[in-house]
Amino acid sequence: MSETVNLKSVLTCPECGFVKEETMPTNACQWFYECKSCACLLKPLPGDCCVFCSYGTVPCPPIQQDKKCCT
Repeated sequence: MSETVNLKSVLTCPECGFVKEETMPTNACQWFYECKSCACLLKPLPGDCCVFCSYGTVPCPPIQQDKKCCT
């Protein structure tokens, strides 16, 4: 596996479809994210560790590195 970690992910709101590129934190999981369009509070889906793994185009850094996430 490559050592390069992609810190950019595009989140898509399941309520309104709004998309926004965000930078993922490297030191913690992000369990909540407020949609910038409709203000819906996104939470991870069952089995996912963070909103990036559930709604993003790129999984969080620990998952990219095949490490256990913060769950």
